[in-house]
Amino acid sequence: MAASPSAAHDAEGVPVSDLSDVQKVAKLVKEFRFAMLTTTSPEGKLVARPMTVQEVEFDGDLWFIVARDSHTVRELGSDPVVGVSFASNDTWVSLSGTAQMIDDSHKVSELWNPWVEAWFPGGSDDPNVVLIKFTADSAEYWDSPGGRIASVISLVKSKVTGKAYDGGENDKVEL
Repeated sequence: MAASPSAAHDAEGVPVSDLSDVQKVAKLVKEFRFAMLTTTSPEGKLVARPMTVQEVEFDGDLWFIVARDSHTVRELGSDPVVGVSFASNDTWVSLSGTAQMIDDSHKVSELWNPWVEAWFPGGSDDPNVVLIKFTADSAEYWDSPGGRIASVISLVKSKVTGKAYDGGENDKVEL
């Protein structure tokens, strides 16, 4: 449930509090270029790796370009349940869902960009290049309008008034 109404606005100036829960998550995710993808190792340990989000329109799915022979792909083969998280100075989003390796050269070409080429200098035709498609089933977000300064002010206010810290908006969303 939402902790309190938020004064945050999306990139187009629309108040985030005016959007549906799913739209809020999509708007928040859209602001991020990088994510942490958490998989489970064969030993049962959680492993988080930085990934570049390849598609900016979040519709419940995220796409990542990876190496076919990577630990990530091997771990997904034995346990497809993963988490994807995003963080900035004032917004945090955690997604839960499943992921799978997709071998689709047309989709790779569609998503290919100069940033990816730094990791795969052989280009989009490199046989080691594959996709990970993440499908979210739930999300939780925290949005603290005003960033670090507003958070510090809220913390000080909490100490002075004795009232619980109101760090912005927090909600859990089924997707």
